Amino acid sequence: MVKTSLTYKTLKALGFNYSEQEYGSVSLGTVIAKVLSTYKNSFLLAFMDSAIFAPFLPRRLRPFILRCLGCKVGRGVFIGDHVRIDSGYARYITIEDNVHITGGCRLLCHQRDLSGYRRGDDSSKLGYRKGDIHLCKGVMIGVHSLVMPGVTIGEGSIIGACSLVTKDIPSWSIAIGQPARVVKAIESREPDA
Repeated sequence: MVKTSLTYKTLKALGFNYSEQEYGSVSLGTVIAKVLSTYKNSFLLAFMDSAIFAPFLPRRLRPFILRCLGCKVGRGVFIGDHVRIDSGYARYITIEDNVHITGGCRLLCHQRDLSGYRRGDDSSKLGYRKGDIHLCKGVMIGVHSLVMPGVTIGEGSIIGACSLVTKDIPSWSIAIGQPARVVKAIESREPDA
């Protein structure tokens, strides 16, 4: 158990939702900087779905906004409407060239760490597990899919609509479901005779 500190009590009283482990390792200044960054990121994310700029957003402005948030984004990337990223951990996201992320998808780079969770524990005091998300060249993510922390989706793979991707997907595969599982390997094109 982490020793309760004045910072922990202050931050908890202000309503910040960090685990007890994180309260022990952050200062009030760190939290204020994170709050300001969150407001900036929220503004950029809201701008991403602006109807005024809709014709320019999918291939130009949305990838630019993701770069501003800290994501590594390649060329020719399509970002659909209402795509959400884990803006506080955007630096964990790599999107290579020609990736297509359709509407309503979510890329989540942190989640509660349940590895030490036992009966009688308070789940709100659990720390977070963080992990990179890597979408390799030519990946397509189907509408309303969720990609979890620590996942790499290999080159040319397709994720079906409404899928929950919890583990790596090999290159040139089609994966669907909750959790997503590979249902088909994509074959190589035969050379013209």
